[in-house]
Amino acid sequence: MNAPVTPETLNTGTTRRELVVATSVVGGALLVGCSPADILSMGSKVKIGAFGPFIRIAADGGVTVICKHIEIGQGSHAGLAAIVAEELDADWSKVSVEQAPANAKLYANAAMGVQGTGGSSGISNSWPQLRLAGAAARAMFVTAAAGLWKVPASEITVKDSVVSHGPSGKTAGFAELLPAAGKVAPPAAPVLKDPKTFTLIGTDRVRRKDSRAKSTGEAIFTQDVHLPNMLTAVVAHPEKFGSKVASFDATEALKVPGVVKVFQIPTGVAVVAETTYAAIAGRAALKVTWDESKAWTESSDKTAANYRDWAEGKGTLPAKLAWAAFDTRGSADSAPQGKVFEATYDFPFLAHAAMEPLNCVAEIGGGKTKLTSGSQSPTLDQINTAKIVGTLPGAVEVETLNAGGSFGRRANFQSDYAAECVHVAKKIGKGQPVKLVWTREDDMTGGYYRPLTHHRVKVALDNDGFPAAWTHRIVTQSVMKGSPMPTKGIDETTVEGTKGSPYLKATPVVDAQVLIPDLGVPVLWWRSVGATHTAFVMEHTIDQLARLAGQDPVAYRLALYEKAQATRHAAVLKLAVEKAGYGQPAPVGWTRGVAVHECFGSVVAQIAEVRLVDGKPKVGRVVTAIDCGTAVSPNQVAAQMEGGTCLGLSAALFGQITLKDGVVEQKNFDTYRVLRNSEAPTVETHILASSNAPSGVGEPGTPVIGPAVANALLALTGQATNSLPMVKA
Repeated sequence: MNAPVTPETLNTGTTRRELVVATSVVGGALLVGCSPADILSMGSKVKIGAFGPFIRIAADGGVTVICKHIEIGQGSHAGLAAIVAEELDADWSKVSVEQAPANAKLYANAAMGVQGTGGSSGISNSWPQLRLAGAAARAMFVTAAAGLWKVPASEITVKDSVVSHGPSGKTAGFAELLPAAGKVAPPAAPVLKDPKTFTLIGTDRVRRKDSRAKSTGEAIFTQDVHLPNMLTAVVAHPEKFGSKVASFDATEALKVPGVVKVFQIPTGVAVVAETTYAAIAGRAALKVTWDESKAWTESSDKTAANYRDWAEGKGTLPAKLAWAAFDTRGSADSAPQGKVFEATYDFPFLAHAAMEPLNCVAEIGGGKTKLTSGSQSPTLDQINTAKIVGTLPGAVEVETLNAGGSFGRRANFQSDYAAECVHVAKKIGKGQPVKLVWTREDDMTGGYYRPLTHHRVKVALDNDGFPAAWTHRIVTQSVMKGSPMPTKGIDETTVEGTKGSPYLKATPVVDAQVLIPDLGVPVLWWRSVGATHTAFVMEHTIDQLARLAGQDPVAYRLALYEKAQATRHAAVLKLAVEKAGYGQPAPVGWTRGVAVHECFGSVVAQIAEVRLVDGKPKVGRVVTAIDCGTAVSPNQVAAQMEGGTCLGLSAALFGQITLKDGVVEQKNFDTYRVLRNSEAPTVETHILASSNAPSGVGEPGTPVIGPAVANALLALTGQATNSLPMVKA
């Protein structure tokens, strides 16, 4: 039950209207007359400067771009700053970046409606917004200069933070014009540059601005935070999901030097100490009895077997579980009866396994409600914190720091680890800071995995060897369950990459359905979400169909793309083929595999060179072509393709989380194998020239490498890959 909202629990200065809003938010009611952003931001103390929420200009003329998206390692801060700097015509060497405070009204992700980073939307959703912000600020300086110099604004130019009037020879820097420019009303519809005149965007000048700080240790992550009088907490969690605390004995834990308190919170038993070492030692001495009456106790191999049976039409479906169509076309009775291909594919649970495990600092009480963490979704953390402490979401201050990776894990509907920290800090009270730390073992066994998934495919070919009838069944969990923003119909993330595929568009008869069971294992988006499995199935199936038809896999794809009018797919594939020298023999001992996939608005083609070493795949050169619209920072696009490729390859070769009687078996990197530096391929990236708005880059490189490697192995051995990981433990 939610805590009641009282005036005493709210920040001072709260209006009566805000009190009503807070009661509605905490109580789960719907408040009519306010936008969600209005409601979520009430109580916020964030102030806007003269140049709007995204730009601050210092007295010395230095430009700071306020980024609403977190830096998780993806490097988007440089690209976001470059968008502003381009339209502002600022001196790039004097542009810095600062993380935005939490305020959904000012900094909402246009693709999500809340402040959050994900879905490869950082650059794409900010593109129009930041261009307008930069153009408006530029216009303010031009107007100010025109007024001071008594000259037409049309005769004024701006370059590298210097405003000039050619006919008179007058010039002034941003610093000199700042007082006057700050008084100019920003234009409602500032004129944007013609992209043909860009001098920064699309060049290699756009490089990361945090490299030195991260290399020298100056960059601050949550684990680096050490506040005066700060305590550290760890939580004893049950081994099985769904278990609850029955009882606990803290006698031995409290004897550990440095342990301050031990108490129960909704997710387990918290051990609070003066140091991390003491907290972990205290937890080891703690005795907890768990109530497993509602725990998930099924093994993952049993779950996978159920999925296979359901997809084949065997057994009885659980109550209220039914198949849902996501693509239906034509009649099976009218399909030509040529060669028939059938295959099944199995994908395991995957952990996010970011290098910095989950952590958060909370200060609750004493007039303070603040979180400090690498929050991927400040708005969700504000909502969940507000529910726990009984305040306005906007009154929850969130200081977002760098995060050592995430891949989706630092944003979930329950704000699980942040909420734990808030519960502990609320119990400690008086605003005393508490840092919650999850160890690697906590992180690996704590849930929110990429869902275990099964595909079953049956394709009948026509007389020319192309798909005439395609039957597809997918069984997987929903990552959108529990969303505060539920969508109608099926969870699209379960079928993205299959639904809308050019291969299905080119097929006259399609019967594609999904089954979404409700398991007790918590799942979440994992880098590239549904594409992590759909790309593999579609691309590996197409290579097998090409072999069945006796055709080259590249030519076969191009023919299907022509049928589906998938011009972007054809263009990136042709670029990859050209750059890889696909028509020439592969290096001795190596075999090439190809894959193409579209997700998050971008299309990626990869050609991987693979050989077998001691019976295991070794990936050498990977040629990548991408159509991501306007490439704001080509260097960073290449970096994302490299990182995404290595993560996808790691998962395809080694990644899996298994459960035995409901208990997670992989607890650290000794049992959750990841790609080593020596195993990383050489990734070449080629960007297709485009004048379209930017599309996603962070995730589209991840799902393509798996099927590219599988297709190379198919060409090498003649054997298909029907389950991942490829290298079995």
